[in-house]
Amino acid sequence: AGGVQLEAMFVDEGFGSLDSEALQQALAALVGVSGGSRIVGIISHVAELKDRIDRQIIVTKDRSGGSRVQVQA
Repeated sequence: AGGVQLEAMFVDEGFGSLDSEALQQALAALVGVSGGSRIVGIISHVAELKDRIDRQIIVTKDRSGGSRVQVQA
């Protein structure tokens, strides 16, 4: 009663210090809370995550100093 329901959660750079096993456990927990109408967004530079996340928004710096955005679904 009176609880707050979260529809979106973003994790910003929360994976860099995790070993492979802890990273797997963290991702499994995030998959567990996502789904239905809930969205989980991950902001990270950890290369190992690229292979494990199927939908990505990739932002890179371009030569003019601006940003390039690529969506992979």
